Amino acid sequence: MATGWAHEGAVLDQIEDTITDGVLTARARMPAGEGASLCDECGEPIPDARRKAMPGARTCVRCQSGRDSRIVLGINRRGSKDSQLR
Repeated sequence: MATGWAHEGAVLDQIEDTITDGVLTARARMPAGEGASLCDECGEPIPDARRKAMPGARTCVRCQSGRDSRIVLGINRRGSKDSQLR
């Protein structure tokens, strides 16, 4: 397949890099160290099931869901025409 200046398999390399970045980002966001029995944000007890599933958890599910919804992910590897013109 003709790919212009890109080497053969460049698309697969791009996909693999995107997946690797996603995995590394997710691992970096995972809690580490000593967990908490009370949520750092709201002070409510963290359920035993959550503390068992996520040993380093310091927030309850509700507060963590709010945190996760504010996270901006990734790098635009495709580069739209609009971003190239800026």
